[in-house]
Amino acid sequence: MAMGFRRPAASRTPLPGTDPEVEAAGAPRIGNRALALWLFLLTAAVVLLDALTGDDLPVVPLLVVMPALASVFCTVRQTVCVAVWVTLVVVGSRVPQTGAFWDVAFLIGFAVIASGLGVVACAARIRHATEIARLRSAAVALQRQILRPLPIATRQIRADGIYEPIEEDRLVGGDIYEVVDSPYGTRVIIGDVQGKGLPAIGAGFAALGAFREAAIREPSLASVADMVEDAVARHNAFSAETGETERFVTALLLSFDGDDRVRAVNCGHLPPWLLHDGTASPVPLHLTSVPLGMADLSGEARSAEWFGFPAGASILAFTDGVTEARDATGAFYPLDERIAAWARREPRQVLAALQADLDAFSGGVRRDDVAVLVLSRRQDGGGDPRREAMDEHPGAEGAVGARGRA
Repeated sequence: MAMGFRRPAASRTPLPGTDPEVEAAGAPRIGNRALALWLFLLTAAVVLLDALTGDDLPVVPLLVVMPALASVFCTVRQTVCVAVWVTLVVVGSRVPQTGAFWDVAFLIGFAVIASGLGVVACAARIRHATEIARLRSAAVALQRQILRPLPIATRQIRADGIYEPIEEDRLVGGDIYEVVDSPYGTRVIIGDVQGKGLPAIGAGFAALGAFREAAIREPSLASVADMVEDAVARHNAFSAETGETERFVTALLLSFDGDDRVRAVNCGHLPPWLLHDGTASPVPLHLTSVPLGMADLSGEARSAEWFGFPAGASILAFTDGVTEARDATGAFYPLDERIAAWARREPRQVLAALQADLDAFSGGVRRDDVAVLVLSRRQDGGGDPRREAMDEHPGAEGAVGARGRA
């Protein structure tokens, strides 16, 4: 069963041919009964105040601001109802007290125009929200198509993980991961693209495409990093020509060849944690280089380093969506304090515990993508990783078979 770090969808069933997220963009933020109650109470209060002040200070015409207020929180239909109600109240309460024809015409015209502007503003707000929701939905769908579902099994390791793209506020982020079974062992990348939205996804796709190709062709992990660097640099050059912002990618590259050590190239990313024998500790990486796409700012070549990977151990790699998650007080998530309690658990149990704890800590509020990989050595002596992947994802047999034939 693939671990997915996604909040449960709404319980209602969407109508055929509709996008729940787009549909929600036009959903009312206040119920019809609550709106009717507040409208009645506010109208009664204004009419009573108007009666107390008399003709010297008419207050009822001030009700024309209510459609504008309703346009912020209500649907178009609700705003139209508020506009009609306000127009009837204003006209009905002031016309008997206004004798001149032009005064009556001005009052009616003023109420209709003010109410109509509120309805137009509401329609514009919902149309804009719907466009943003559609763009966000398309971006998230694209991001999920780029990244393969977890878990991923190779000849050397098994990669379990959780992945949750942010789908609110500033659109999606740019977390990436990939696991490649190459002639030189299993190569893994986990990274975070600077910025959010479709441009960040584009930079992430450039990095992933280069990694998938270089992981198979390049015998050196440092050379793999250099190939990804070149791809990000080319993407940035193209982005600059089209007026887009240049972006960098923090990334951690790992290589497993079946022994008790792991090669790593850290390109400005968070160091992984090693879970082994009931303990959890960050892996000390001393050769951290600049993020991908920024090699021109550093004259130092990237180098790989080794760290131990004893039997029975697991490696926890993650993006800053974990460590920079905040609680209600603004405090950051204390991963170093929590992870030790899960060091003796199986990879899936670690992920489940992290998911539940992170959700509880942040109250379900996400400010960035969350991507986590738990990498463990396979204990079954190998086997067919493609068959294992199909067992994990029965509906993906065609895709797995296509990859196997490629």
